[in-house]
Amino acid sequence: MHIKNFIKYSLIFFLLFSGKILSAAELTNLTPGQVNKSLNNETLVIDIRTPREWQTTGIIPGSHPVKFFDQNGKYDTQQWLAAVQKLQSSPDQEIILVCHSGGRSGKVGKLLSKKLNMPNVSHLQNGIKSWIKEQRPTEKACTATQTC
Repeated sequence: MHIKNFIKYSLIFFLLFSGKILSAAELTNLTPGQVNKSLNNETLVIDIRTPREWQTTGIIPGSHPVKFFDQNGKYDTQQWLAAVQKLQSSPDQEIILVCHSGGRSGKVGKLLSKKLNMPNVSHLQNGIKSWIKEQRPTEKACTATQTC
């Protein structure tokens, strides 16, 4: 009887602490083609770059410009999440993050998926640069301080 309990508790311990089976969601790297396919469904594409960057290159059509970092590299996660939640149709809606080259969106994506346990978070690998390199369309970004 003690052996069965030992095995049962060992299995529970393994499942809880193995780090792979019950770990937080992993951030997925997406290609421009994969992002493009996601634009036709309920996926929420969020461009986390700065307003100056949005004006320089434009944004992916259908994406939402919601900057994450300020000009000093600081951020307010709660304020940003509040803005994103207003855009979400459900808490588990797939989110794709976009930045210039994939560095910032990767960091933010890992924060969301690992630290905040948000499911379904991905990012555009190599950022808007890869989107533009494949000659995919962009559109002018409309922000609260800029009319389109």
